[in-house]
Amino acid sequence: MARRQAGFVPTLQALAAQAWRAIQGWTWWLQVTAIYFAARLVSAGIFMAAALHQGPNPWFPAKPDYWNFINIWDARWYGQVIARGYPSVLPTDAAGNVQENAWAFYPLFPALAGGLSGLTGLVPAASLTIIAMLAGWGAALVVYILFRHKAAHASALWGVAFFATFPVSAILQVPYAESLSLLLLAAALLLVVRRQYLWSIPVVVLLCLSRPVGVPFAAMLGLLLLRHLWERFGSRPAVNGQRKGTHSNGDLAALAALTAVGGAMALAWPAAAWAATGDIQAYTKTETVWRGHDLVPFKPWFDTGVDLFGPVLGLLAPFVFVALFGAMLFLPPVRQLGVELRLWCACYMGYLVVFLHPQTSTFRMLLPLFPLALGAVLVSGSRAYRWTMVIMFLLLQIVWIVWLWAWAQLPGGGDYPP
Repeated sequence: MARRQAGFVPTLQALAAQAWRAIQGWTWWLQVTAIYFAARLVSAGIFMAAALHQGPNPWFPAKPDYWNFINIWDARWYGQVIARGYPSVLPTDAAGNVQENAWAFYPLFPALAGGLSGLTGLVPAASLTIIAMLAGWGAALVVYILFRHKAAHASALWGVAFFATFPVSAILQVPYAESLSLLLLAAALLLVVRRQYLWSIPVVVLLCLSRPVGVPFAAMLGLLLLRHLWERFGSRPAVNGQRKGTHSNGDLAALAALTAVGGAMALAWPAAAWAATGDIQAYTKTETVWRGHDLVPFKPWFDTGVDLFGPVLGLLAPFVFVALFGAMLFLPPVRQLGVELRLWCACYMGYLVVFLHPQTSTFRMLLPLFPLALGAVLVSGSRAYRWTMVIMFLLLQIVWIVWLWAWAQLPGGGDYPP
């Protein structure tokens, strides 16, 4: 038995390598498609195995089928948005405290699924699942195109493999908005890298209506604009009298327009909640219900640090984390991602540090840092290293699904949300 267990991972690696060689002659989009759907089949198998061990829960009987098992948690909220829309009055308890409600969930994903249900007669849960799966597939294709601007075909393909097998990538096939948001984020980053700023505007508008990523994206655009303005006007003229910098006045104007639209759209959903409810804090009050206390920037990270590491190391932990993440952005493999992708990762992580309450959902919220998947690939060209990373990701995916997706009530009440 020990020999069989010891040989399991090498055998799995050999089978995967054989499958990898089989697709080498295919066109790039078929290769990406094969990788993405193979990863989703593995995730589906993990979901089905975990469902067999699911006990009594708030949604359905024990041991549900696959489709019921993936339609829980936030998926139920999106279904409610399709069925009932958003409340015009924030629900409160007897003490006047705002309760959980639909304003925490951005409108684009349920709007698309509701439209699909209206056209086809499908139930909302099915439409949400179809939109999520197709968007995840589209995201994988766009991620590959984006990575090809920074690396050769083989490395870009491995980057897609890392993206598709990441421990929380199973979220791409459940009725959550992550897959749609990642598709739009990858498309927006691709257009920014190509300097097609005006074409980026409609994509950024949709991105800001998919999930709360508008603030860090607008911050990234603003910093990028300042950098290019400094390159063109803040530095000394070149010897021939021409201004330095890679952006023309037209490029700068287009980037400025995109930045303005991104900044405005970052506030669009909170503004919509205000307009519909008459409460200027409707969105923030709703979001903070899940954390159980008011929004105080930075504080939750220090509170969590103290809980995990004690009163001394806990206060230092956030600073150490930020320093390590910042240093990682300057490692040679990550520097190959270019200014735009590194700046996005810095702004998004900064956004999480300022506003996020660290909890079990934090793992899922790391997916927008997907450009770092290519950086991880570029650490080494060794196939052994890359296959080991993929297998490690899949093993950790089992942990994520069994620990967080499967519902289990905590001894003191409540649960760990995925």
